[in-house]
Amino acid sequence: MASSFSINSITPRTTSKLRNYSFPAFKATINFRGKKSSSNLICERSCRLGIVRASSTEVVDDHHGVADVDEGTKKVLRVGLICGGPSAERGISLNSARSVLDHIQGDDLHVSCYYIDNNLNAFAISTAQVYSNTPADFDFKLESLAQGFRSLTDFTEHLASSVDIVFPVIHGRFGEDGGIQELLERSNIPFVGTGSTQCEKAFDKYDASLELDRQGFVTVPNFLIQGSEMDESGLSKWFDQNLLDTKLGKVVVKPTRAGSSIGVSVAYGVTDSLIKANRIISEGIDDKVLIEIFLEGGSEFTAIVLDVGSGFDCQPVVLLPTEVELQSHGTVDVREKDAIFNYRRKYLPTRQVAYHTPPRFSMDVISKIREGASLLFQRLGLRDFARIDGWFLPPSSKASSSAGNKFGRTDSGSVIFTDINLISGMEQTSFLFQQASKVGFSHSNILRTIIQHACLRFPALLSHNIISSPSTRSKSSSVTEAFIKQRKKVYVIFGGDTSERQVSLMSGTNVWLNLRASDDLEVTPCLLAPATSYSDVSNFAKHEVDKKSKTVWTLPYSLLLRHTTEEVLDACLEAIEPNRAALTSHLRNQVMDDLTRGLRKHSWFNGFDISDELPKKFSLDQWVKLAKESQVTVFIAVHGGIGEDGTLQSLLEDEAVPYTGPGVMASKTCMDKVATSLALQHLTDSGVLTINKDVKKKEDLLKMSISDFWHDLRSKLHCDTVCVKPARDGCSTGVARLCCEGDLTFYVNALQDCLPRIPPNSLSKAHGMIEMPNPPPDLLIFEPFVETDEIVVASKSRNENAHNLLWKGDNRWVEVTVGVVGKRGSMRSLTPSVTVKESGDILSLEEKFQGGTGINLTPPPSSIMSSAALGRCKKHIELIANTLQLEGFSRIDAFVHADTGEVLIIEVNTVPGMTPSTVLIHQALSEQPPLYPQQFFRKLLDLASERSM
Repeated sequence: MASSFSINSITPRTTSKLRNYSFPAFKATINFRGKKSSSNLICERSCRLGIVRASSTEVVDDHHGVADVDEGTKKVLRVGLICGGPSAERGISLNSARSVLDHIQGDDLHVSCYYIDNNLNAFAISTAQVYSNTPADFDFKLESLAQGFRSLTDFTEHLASSVDIVFPVIHGRFGEDGGIQELLERSNIPFVGTGSTQCEKAFDKYDASLELDRQGFVTVPNFLIQGSEMDESGLSKWFDQNLLDTKLGKVVVKPTRAGSSIGVSVAYGVTDSLIKANRIISEGIDDKVLIEIFLEGGSEFTAIVLDVGSGFDCQPVVLLPTEVELQSHGTVDVREKDAIFNYRRKYLPTRQVAYHTPPRFSMDVISKIREGASLLFQRLGLRDFARIDGWFLPPSSKASSSAGNKFGRTDSGSVIFTDINLISGMEQTSFLFQQASKVGFSHSNILRTIIQHACLRFPALLSHNIISSPSTRSKSSSVTEAFIKQRKKVYVIFGGDTSERQVSLMSGTNVWLNLRASDDLEVTPCLLAPATSYSDVSNFAKHEVDKKSKTVWTLPYSLLLRHTTEEVLDACLEAIEPNRAALTSHLRNQVMDDLTRGLRKHSWFNGFDISDELPKKFSLDQWVKLAKESQVTVFIAVHGGIGEDGTLQSLLEDEAVPYTGPGVMASKTCMDKVATSLALQHLTDSGVLTINKDVKKKEDLLKMSISDFWHDLRSKLHCDTVCVKPARDGCSTGVARLCCEGDLTFYVNALQDCLPRIPPNSLSKAHGMIEMPNPPPDLLIFEPFVETDEIVVASKSRNENAHNLLWKGDNRWVEVTVGVVGKRGSMRSLTPSVTVKESGDILSLEEKFQGGTGINLTPPPSSIMSSAALGRCKKHIELIANTLQLEGFSRIDAFVHADTGEVLIIEVNTVPGMTPSTVLIHQALSEQPPLYPQQFFRKLLDLASERSM
């Protein structure tokens, strides 16, 4: 058991950078209506695996069993992966850790995982816990399921004897401000990345700005507010000096020591600026706030810098920078007219932002960005890798014209560097991997190159030569041509035209990355191209008539790592456009030459492993025939539309091409929520209940009297509160709770105006952002809103320092989501997950699919649902699956009575989300033995192959 952290437990020398952290008492109780019981702390027993014991050199490996790393055998590099931390970015940190773990683990490199909670308590956690969606998924279980350390001193003593090198992936405070680095330095523990002193200077945006100015770089004019000192007079003078109107002048307000755009907002005038600065301070985000002029007309960019030098000889190479383009589609809400690259746009795949790698800047600007980022890396004393953000401003810009002779001026405008990220995000499609893949690095290759480079600084680690690219795809001599020919061919298809296409891209990318780890598979990612425009719904409907006329692109590695299907499609078109392709090829060769000059000196570098291939375009009909000729198995990751309504399944069946998931008829039934209810309504006596529904055409709804329809709806459904949802869409798009006639009016107007989203709290009851289907749905379902007992994880409430689980309400119904896996007629239920909503009454798109958000309790805590009720629930879920003739895998969403195990069906997803944060992964890890993502997706693929035999 870990006790609450005391700063006195650290030796005096280690507190210099830790003194700014507060350490409230840590509570580890779980409270269900005031009850407290350690027996309620249940979880998959596999979570106890993967803990490194300080007294032994034996390492428990969740993936490979026990790995003996004694001196008599080949040396295995022991890497300690540390995630979490006290900042609001700890969820993103968990995503990064998951991605790093997926891509570096191997026979020559063993990973042990550690987690720092928001009170700076340290824990050794299992790899299973790394696959949780958010820290809140397991925070309250830590003291019973993980190896806790009494203090950070004990933690560093453990690390010193148990790992060879630490890879910190803590974003924000304690990770990038020098906190964890100083802790490791004091104990002489090798680690990846920049040292503590340099981190401290670079992380603080104000201090970094001063340093950049001293180094001769163009900087953004700014004003610092500290603590409670709201210097209105000084800020007014600053506005005047920068020719800004004191009442309406547009500025950006941001914390100086936070990342991922957390707390960043646009303000107008002095008063508004002070209000927003005070909000940052009062919410505890930071006690130092920076106010900067808003860079009008500029283009944001970000660049990864990789050090390829030897030891302490720094030789930074800047990869191909990425341009960040903010976009708006359809009607733009007034609150978004001054959009910035905020947390939501960074981590949720919507069409609000697009990325261009390389940027659409002139060659002199791109060269200046690369030159400047390289100089900054050197002058600030950074190590191994970093991400540097900035702006390109046209000559007409105020900031550009005041740049003088400082570094950053070009004939085309000015380059300004604004943010230095010491631990760049490492999610699957992050800037690190986007830019690295453009110049020949796979995920594994770039991460292992970074780790191996860090080892060069520590003489004791020079004997550990891990292979930079351990995959057989690196064309090593051990792979024979015959073996390559024997590989089983797999197409992973994703994308499509529905509002779920962006989540489909996330699912397809995750499946592809996991399957390609199998050396006996040749896996090709395939984009079912989205329609070019949805502005004319009649054209869209016409487009849907001939399914076979749809376009499919087979993709090379680097083109897939994008955030939206539109980006992927644009990248395909750019790749085959002669001028753009020539520019990209020139820049790619330039960067690869720079990299080669440094990396060829290192014996451990195994070369680049991603070739510069072109995408290929097919009609859907041609693609299906190609799949047949090549004896391919298709892994379907197309959510909604032809991916779930039986169309794609029918096309593949016609050509005898095996595919994952349910067959044609089951897909058709489950796609239609009304048909699903009708198919199950005879199971009432067996404990399976359905919800009454009223279906309306959108065109009829727009013509009706809203007042009359609302009255009729409540009478027909016998309820006061209504849930509205598209009849053929999922992923929470367009799903809303309507409590009054005004809510219905607002929703109908949103449909009529084709709004891309309904802003938070636009309806009478509090809710989060509601993404709307695009194009708008033809059919809408209205059904009674089912009240469930509220479950609150206290670490997400105002009491940030308690990890309590609070269960409120008396009706005993909870919402669950359950995966089912197996063959037709014998489908088996995985362990259900209880879903916890963080905002409003309906799971948002973020809570379902944005890594680092949303909470799922897997399995349900026993004080919410007994083992007997859980068993009955699983039996009912299996009855549903087999009645609907499901096969392969699917996901069933339902309400479950916590005492009886009765199930009230919500919907069945025959192509469920398969993102890195999906609950299906959590549930697979609850199996005995646990199924890790690579094993789980391989099992689903094998089920498809077995069905075809």
